[in-house]
Amino acid sequence: MTPKPLNSADASFLSSLEAALPADTLRAADVRYLEEPRGIYKGQPTAVALPRSTQEVATVIRHAGAARVGVVPYGGGTGLVGGQVAQDGAVPLILSMERMNQIRAVHADENVLVADGGAILADIQSAADAQDRLFPLSLASEGSARIGGNLATNAGGTGVLRYGNARDLCLGLEAVLPDGQIWNGLTRLRKNNTGYDLRHLLIGAEGTLGVITGAALKLFPVPAQTGSAMLVVQSPAAALKLLSLARDHLGEMVSAFELIHGQGMRFLAETGLDVRLPFDEAPEWTVLIDVGLSGGLIPADALETLFAAAYEAGLVTDGVIAQNQQQSDDFWRIREMIPEANRRIGSISSHDISVPLSAIPDFITQGSAKIAELGAFRINCFGHVGDGNLHFNVFPMPGKSRADHQNQREEIKYLIHDLVDQMGGSVSAEHGIGRLKVGDLERYGDPAKLSAMRAIKAALDPQGIMNPGAVLRQT
Repeated sequence: MTPKPLNSADASFLSSLEAALPADTLRAADVRYLEEPRGIYKGQPTAVALPRSTQEVATVIRHAGAARVGVVPYGGGTGLVGGQVAQDGAVPLILSMERMNQIRAVHADENVLVADGGAILADIQSAADAQDRLFPLSLASEGSARIGGNLATNAGGTGVLRYGNARDLCLGLEAVLPDGQIWNGLTRLRKNNTGYDLRHLLIGAEGTLGVITGAALKLFPVPAQTGSAMLVVQSPAAALKLLSLARDHLGEMVSAFELIHGQGMRFLAETGLDVRLPFDEAPEWTVLIDVGLSGGLIPADALETLFAAAYEAGLVTDGVIAQNQQQSDDFWRIREMIPEANRRIGSISSHDISVPLSAIPDFITQGSAKIAELGAFRINCFGHVGDGNLHFNVFPMPGKSRADHQNQREEIKYLIHDLVDQMGGSVSAEHGIGRLKVGDLERYGDPAKLSAMRAIKAALDPQGIMNPGAVLRQT
């Protein structure tokens, strides 16, 4: 059954909701709630609810359901696919988790941390560190991203190779479902085989099936020693062989393995960002490798041994091994600032994709060749090659802007996404679907999966109030 059209969050609805909540819970949404980092979407003027407890979140959702008003959950606002901004349709209510930002408990002996859904990722990392533990989810936006949003989008980041996605770091959830019920699933258990796992249903659902208000998260021992190196590789194929060699030498102690194209470093220089580059000229391909070693092992020695073996095998031609934490931080700043340089240059079309590891070299070669057939462009290819996730972004040549190629944007996107699909990959590796990729999900998604997703949405949210228009198209 098709749900009835949603109503806008009008004065009557807001007045009723305000009366049911503590003072200062509801206010007009300022501009930060109506924009997103890429500037593609702009939200409609509306109100924002800022609850302080799970019960208050439930009150908001119950009132929205009774009035058939859409609710857009809002975390840190750092998402890159428009999941946090609704610019079309009935005016929704924004529900911000920013006041629910506490670390509820740290169980160091269990390697578990429990936090509010609005806790900032960097604060969670710090709370774990204070107990000599590691929470390994790490993103460039960790200073403002909130854990509920990280889980709702199944965030990836630089540590997936060793520790997994956000999904793999979560033991239990507390959430408010679309009917206003509170699901108390905040278990710290590592074995809990009691039927359907709602945790995994909500993780990655981007707020379309409920609002995450709390999370029990896995912690890990802090590696006794860490180290980093930037190694110049002959090609992406050589990078994959280097990854295999690194695992042979170091096993699961390889924490991150990032591929960086020379165009990314050139963009850093072109945009004047304050970054220390370790090479006089940007190499065509570089790998940034991070290791976390157990006691008694010395990272610099391990990385030197790896470099020697890779050089002997013809995989690397040069490299720099960090001699201290500052040098390691400088290496990572290069990787973390590349997205900012991209933003300043202005991409024509950006692609967050994944393919099977062995397909990476062919994808880069074929994708670059297909783009070249369309004209002169610059390609910045970089990403978490250890887990198959690449950011393959297309930019104008110097003196041109993305506006000059606006008529080619769709053609470029589908050219790349069609190639990814042909190679058995995904057109959304870590950023999610949001509103930006709803059409892509329809074009490339498995029909049986899409049918099941729509059935789940209809069963849990029959009125379609939760983040309307995100992930699945509104009907």
